[in-house]
Amino acid sequence: MTKRDTRLVLEDGTVFEGQAFGHFAAAAGEVVFNTGMVGYPEALTDPSYYGQILVLTYPLVGNYGVPAYREDEFGLPVGFESSRIQVTGLVVSEHSVRYGHHDATRSLDDWLREANVPAISGVDTRALTKRLREKGSMLGKLETVDGEIAFFDPNVTQLAAAVSSTEVSRRSAEKGASAHAPTVVLVDCGCKASVERNLLTRGLNVVRVPYDYYFLNLEFDGLVISSGPGDPKMCTATIRNVERALAVGKPILGICLGHQILALAAGADTYKLKFGHRSQNQPCSTAVGPDESGGRCYITTQNHGYAVREEGLPAGWNIWFSNANDGTVEGIRHATKPFHSVQFHPEAQPGPVDTAWIFDDFSDRVKQGVS
Repeated sequence: MTKRDTRLVLEDGTVFEGQAFGHFAAAAGEVVFNTGMVGYPEALTDPSYYGQILVLTYPLVGNYGVPAYREDEFGLPVGFESSRIQVTGLVVSEHSVRYGHHDATRSLDDWLREANVPAISGVDTRALTKRLREKGSMLGKLETVDGEIAFFDPNVTQLAAAVSSTEVSRRSAEKGASAHAPTVVLVDCGCKASVERNLLTRGLNVVRVPYDYYFLNLEFDGLVISSGPGDPKMCTATIRNVERALAVGKPILGICLGHQILALAAGADTYKLKFGHRSQNQPCSTAVGPDESGGRCYITTQNHGYAVREEGLPAGWNIWFSNANDGTVEGIRHATKPFHSVQFHPEAQPGPVDTAWIFDDFSDRVKQGVS
């Protein structure tokens, strides 16, 4: 390798040579792939990617640059899902040095340098993705001529602790609605900004708490368990708190990791997928839609490596959504109580907003409970 070359090394010994961009350093994590065509500012700042080396399969990345960081009226980032890049490293086929977009203020290369995140281009991402599909997600490392690094498995650590907020924060609903608005507790396991925004814009006050916070002593009308990285079984304190919340009976919505945590709290099981679902076009079907009609299919954004096991789902709980590609569980709900969860991302960002109605449904249930 030359001074500016780098390489991706997989745990099975496979090596992909390429050119370094972003921060020039070694990095290690779990190598996963995302098949989305656009949305790298949102994807790279999604806390669910913490500890992972992300492979973007779309052949050209960086051509529309990166917007300036700004916040909305709620103090939440716009165009990003958190205040920093969350991936450990980035792998692309072709990195576009030149960019053009009316919102762009810097290049992808500049952004990665500022965040000290290494990246590699010139990789045959098609061949790499086929390798990961055949053998499953693997540990990997980016190495430079100056530095080597040991493999690191992020899934054996408590990743939610690394991306969760560390203190309780409160945000009020849109102006004119906050004074008498219901309050929901948002358990932050690595929450995306757009999840909180979707709650606030639907007239709900939000109390955002750390992933392991005991929230049962708070006054609240509904509970949301957010998405986040890693193995849900590592979130033992969160699972215990959700078990207690189930006994209270107030509306609950779990999203992605939160879906898995709700399932574990109810008595179901979870398992690691071979290579996960990370894309913006996963079809999910349900027997019953928001208008109570049957045979609905939705296109969804997804980012997860674990899933809920259908076998052993406790009595009283039903499958809500199923993945139309592989049949995995994409949502569960209780037959008589206001408990629901989805594996996919109804807030999207990036991706289709076909399932944004799930926030409407949850908001209606919360408001009905306090009326």
